Amino acid sequence: MEAMNRRALLGMAAMVPLVAVVGCATGPGASTVEEGVRRLLTLSTERAFDRLMEPNGFYDSQVARIAVPQALAGNGGVLASLLNSSLVRNQMGIVLNQVAQDAARRATPVVLDHVRRMSLRDAVAVLRGGPTAATTLLQQDAGGAVLDAMLPEVSRGLRSDVIRTLSAAIAEKTGVDYAELGQTVAGQASDGIFRAIGREEAAIRADPRATRDPVLIALLGAGRG
Repeated sequence: MEAMNRRALLGMAAMVPLVAVVGCATGPGASTVEEGVRRLLTLSTERAFDRLMEPNGFYDSQVARIAVPQALAGNGGVLASLLNSSLVRNQMGIVLNQVAQDAARRATPVVLDHVRRMSLRDAVAVLRGGPTAATTLLQQDAGGAVLDAMLPEVSRGLRSDVIRTLSAAIAEKTGVDYAELGQTVAGQASDGIFRAIGREEAAIRADPRATRDPVLIALLGAGRG
């Protein structure tokens, strides 16, 4: 029993410095560890979307680029040869990534709203987790809503004359239709958004001082020498 009490006290003691630095950084009655995690996620999200909304943001991103669905290669014949050519696939990739980028604009307020409202029952554990621990929790909470927000815009974006003509041939040859193509592109885009947010979170954790945010510096730098 005494050993258990000692372990409990040690666990509480380990949390005291983390909570204390937040209070010092923000003043009486202001931010908490939970609010610090929200600030981490908010900044990570804003930075990720800023990058993704740049010209060719999705296409140029190593973590968010939309891959041309393999099903579009067809099962043989002229269509398969056409879609397997690097020129056509590159052009298709550019179109799909632009569609994803346009749709991602609808996702920005959805993600930020979930950051504000999400439950952070164990914010200390999230803060002390891996480099993308907060993003992982955010995706679990907001992933479905982001997909739902993007899907209508993705579907509309795929209905350009070129895509409509091509997808009609694809549907005839392989069974891939608008709904499937839209789901695939929207799913890739949603996953790419959270990978981009996670990359920003990891960068902030690695160098919190670069944010010039006293709360994040205090929280993320608490264990640094």
